[in-house]
Amino acid sequence: MSNGHMGKGRILIVEDEPSLLRGLKDTFETRGFQVMTAADGETGRELALEGSPDLILLDIMLPRVNGYEICRDVRARGLEMPILMLTAKGQEEDIVLGLNLGADDYIAKPFRRGELIARVNAFLRRSRFKGSAVTRFDDYELSLASHKLFRSGKEVELTTKEFGLLAYFVERKGCALTRDDILDRVWGGAVIVTPRSIDRCVATLRAKIEHDPARPRYIHTIRDIGYRFEPNEE
Repeated sequence: MSNGHMGKGRILIVEDEPSLLRGLKDTFETRGFQVMTAADGETGRELALEGSPDLILLDIMLPRVNGYEICRDVRARGLEMPILMLTAKGQEEDIVLGLNLGADDYIAKPFRRGELIARVNAFLRRSRFKGSAVTRFDDYELSLASHKLFRSGKEVELTTKEFGLLAYFVERKGCALTRDDILDRVWGGAVIVTPRSIDRCVATLRAKIEHDPARPRYIHTIRDIGYRFEPNEE
């Protein structure tokens, strides 16, 4: 389904605070998005499943049906559009739960409009270019077919786990990833692995790809939650 004729795409905003919902609707409509809104979880779930939004902005704490249930139902239906949670400060456990249920990222209130718009635009741009076998960021090139990473044409030696971790980061770039997510996807359920193993693998990967591992440009730690891979994209 092409959304070329709809301007920048269709956004669903599910938020029960009327003034915020109105403000967000105006913000995105003036920038050329088509906006659907819902003030409760039931309506939100219906629009998420039937309204084919390109992206969902979702408050977690909603009357009737909460944001978690919406995330779960959208993913259970096999829908892949990005879901960005709107969260209150200090909701780390809630954020982790939402991410584990299929949300892609979160933005904490009060947020700056500019930051939210930039995040939405980045997600919409990325979801159009998913699934290519070669990914480039800065002077790196990651080839999924050959399981190799090159920097300016020279191979960077990675262990199997480091490659798996980087490939998952690249596939989910810009998304907040919990340690549970990473464990499931990179290590699989078969082995007993502690979150410490993930942090160690992140550290060795950073040592190989970051210019300054102490101040990472690509693999960012999100306190109490996990990691986010932010490549510099042209």
